[in-house]
Amino acid sequence: MCGIAGWASLDSKRPPMFGDEMLLQSMCDSIWHRGPDSEGLWLGTGVALGMRRLSIIDLSTGDQPVWNEDKTVCVVMNGELYNYREIRQELAAKGHKFHGASDTEILPHLYEEYGELMVDKLNGMFCFALWDLATQKLIIARDRFGEKPLYYGIFGDKLLFASEAKVLLQHPDVQTDVNLNAIRQYLSFDYVPAPHSIYQGISKLPAAHILTLQFGELKVRRYWKLSFQKREKISLKDATEELSTLLADAVRMRLVSDVPLGVLLSGGVDSSTVAAYATQFSSEKVKTFSIGFDEDSFDESHFAREVAEHLGTEHYEEKLSVDTAANLISEIGGWLDEPMSDGSLIPTLLLSRFVRKHVTVALGGDGGDEIFAGYPMYYGHKVARVYDSIPNFVRAGMIEPVVNSLPVSNKNLSFDYKAKRFVAASKYDVVTRHHSWFGSFSPDGQLDLLTQSVKALTEKDVYADAKRMLEICDATDQIEQMQFLDMNFYMAEDILTKVDRASMAVSLEVRAPFLDHRVAEFASSLPMNYKLSGSNGKYILKKAVEKMLPKSIIKRPKKGFGIPIAEWLKGKLNPLAHDLLSRERLIRQDIFDYEFVEKLLEEHEKGIASHHKQLWTLLVFQLWYDNFFEKYKHKFPAT
Repeated sequence: MCGIAGWASLDSKRPPMFGDEMLLQSMCDSIWHRGPDSEGLWLGTGVALGMRRLSIIDLSTGDQPVWNEDKTVCVVMNGELYNYREIRQELAAKGHKFHGASDTEILPHLYEEYGELMVDKLNGMFCFALWDLATQKLIIARDRFGEKPLYYGIFGDKLLFASEAKVLLQHPDVQTDVNLNAIRQYLSFDYVPAPHSIYQGISKLPAAHILTLQFGELKVRRYWKLSFQKREKISLKDATEELSTLLADAVRMRLVSDVPLGVLLSGGVDSSTVAAYATQFSSEKVKTFSIGFDEDSFDESHFAREVAEHLGTEHYEEKLSVDTAANLISEIGGWLDEPMSDGSLIPTLLLSRFVRKHVTVALGGDGGDEIFAGYPMYYGHKVARVYDSIPNFVRAGMIEPVVNSLPVSNKNLSFDYKAKRFVAASKYDVVTRHHSWFGSFSPDGQLDLLTQSVKALTEKDVYADAKRMLEICDATDQIEQMQFLDMNFYMAEDILTKVDRASMAVSLEVRAPFLDHRVAEFASSLPMNYKLSGSNGKYILKKAVEKMLPKSIIKRPKKGFGIPIAEWLKGKLNPLAHDLLSRERLIRQDIFDYEFVEKLLEEHEKGIASHHKQLWTLLVFQLWYDNFFEKYKHKFPAT
């Protein structure tokens, strides 16, 4: 696990210049947290490759960059390749020679055999940069689901790239501005989806994509997408058995480590599944980790404790006060170089810090909801079809007034909160509706929030990319189409980004067995009712593990990993909110309408409505703005 950085000249004949090594060093130093154990730098004609290493596999000889035998192919990688031993054996049989035992070392040799098709052979989470000296070609590739990040942009005569955006801001050639369209997307999704970023001129390489640069020509292409084409008829019993075999192997592969390893255990079905399979293959007692909160509706620690006792794991638990979590909020802007308002970012960072005291690698349950249709929104689309059939005068004149008059609750995922969001999004098309259920500001809400100057300079349909994404999806079922979008948007750009940033902030590697592409491909080939049966999401997954876990865990409703933001905004966070969202600040920025923001604050404080999600999204943006815009404002000359 590492962080990578570097550049390639548009003129591939440009030799290294004085100061280039120091500059590359500085870029890598800015992501020291991603790899505190060692570093590697290489500068050649037309290219510079750098990395920071967190040692996981082959602690003694696993440094990077790595080369092929004749020093014509050079690679740096961030991530882990779980099938590297099998590939290594295959390559050795073809005559390739290896100097160490790391997973990264297979890449230059694999490239020699298969060229860019090498990515099809890999099972892992990765982003690597490969330089072919013979053809003067740079190749950068991200894993299928986007577990490992990559930012890039052309500035001056170079293509710059790095694992985090802040690295690019270290380079003197980088001049940028706030991307106003990205702000619109952030308000809609709670994150900025690839290929965009909050910075003008800086892009994110999307998951399952390859970037190539050769002789000044930049190309980006998708190399893999999940297909929903159905296999020949398979019984639920046979499908359950096959799924269990695949999951077991996915977990087994991700237990390989030369450093201490554990499992993140929330007590939900996904993380409990990973823990259950881990106990089958681990030669030592499995370590599991959870955190809890004082506020009952947000605390899941007792579920995690129940699973740990059932499986016989060595369980570690930390109970946190809301003050402990709230005190962390001011730190967000310092290490989150793009705004992202997922509230679970805070507990994820706290959990990562706690876990890192004991292990260097942890397995998590990310991906289960998207792959097996576990989110309530999927069933929500079923309900929406019925709701759409009700005459409009009944919906608008009777149902919606009743729903909107429900008393405001600050409990986690309360009924009034879900019901109000459901009816508010009912007037939109399916794609907009789906993301309005997730996101903070609907299209109508943004019209009220944004200043006239921002609205005049931004695109109207912020969901256009999502709608275009459906054009490459082969699913015919509407819910499967939403799953496809969630894997490419919410999971890739929110869930996995959150986990990567929070875990890497404390030098912890997190692995996701559900994101083994074999598991996802098998699940997508199954009938929809094997995944969402009535209102019961993850049906086949629960069948696969029902004998391994307590019945109470299998049957418990989904809760989520949240924090009591609604209460904090009335209490501990209230002074910070009024400071960051003050009239003076908002007028100076000319992004958000101060009267509308004041209205949101007032209604929330008085309990007239719960605007915690919207206010939190604005608060996180301001934290990013203060820490990055203000720090690097010399990079924003047009602002």
